[in-house]
Amino acid sequence: MAGPLPPAVLDVRWRLGGPPGREDYERGHLPNAIHLDLDTDLAGPPGAAGRHPLPDPEVLERALRAAGVRADRPVVVYDADNGSIAARAWWLLRWAGHGEVAVLDGGFAGWTAEGRLVTTAAPRPEPGDITVRPGGMPVLDAAGAAALARDGVLLDARAPERYRGDVEPIDPRAGHIPGAVNAPFAGHVGEDGRWRRPARLAERFAGVGVGAADGEPVGAYCGSGVTAASVVLALEVAGVTSPIAPAELYVGSWSEWSGDPDRPVATGNEPG
Repeated sequence: MAGPLPPAVLDVRWRLGGPPGREDYERGHLPNAIHLDLDTDLAGPPGAAGRHPLPDPEVLERALRAAGVRADRPVVVYDADNGSIAARAWWLLRWAGHGEVAVLDGGFAGWTAEGRLVTTAAPRPEPGDITVRPGGMPVLDAAGAAALARDGVLLDARAPERYRGDVEPIDPRAGHIPGAVNAPFAGHVGEDGRWRRPARLAERFAGVGVGAADGEPVGAYCGSGVTAASVVLALEVAGVTSPIAPAELYVGSWSEWSGDPDRPVATGNEPG
């Protein structure tokens, strides 16, 4: 009797401003890993909807099938280290209807620190059969994000200085969505480069007003809808949300919100 299929492994290393993650992949990657590009495979073209809007379902489906992703086969995703980019792929696969996806804790850095095998061999996976069915994860638009910040909890995953509006190196305006609470994605990771344990994550979210027993709706945004996916994942790992009732993601995030001069902006440490 044949055992379970091994997971499809996706390398999604990427860094803001480059160089391309493909270069890192070609220098060495996990055995049988296939590289997917954040900008072209895991997002649509930048524009009014933000810097990393949702990809066209057909484009995503082609990329996932070419990487060997099957409906009946688990998927493991990794990035360079902290999981913030891998979480976008995790979220997209869940949004597309795949139910068995995991992020490699510690990413490529953690893998190599343990002396595990790295290769430059280019795998040729059998084509996958996944059918992308959008809707597996809840998505917020700008109006929904504003409503959630008012009536629930909207977490801003960016660094504190960007949340406060002290600096804004990328997007049109500085500040945050009025009512949003700062919960930087970097806080998911401890000094050892690994994700914090579920109880510690739960404590952290409780500190910004989100608890498992609250029943209050919760969502997340960041600069362009990428690192906020790691907040959605962390909320689930912490037991604050569940796979059945996950947090909502504002995919357009600050890159969309700040591009409209008619949308209000708050600054400083308070939600506004």
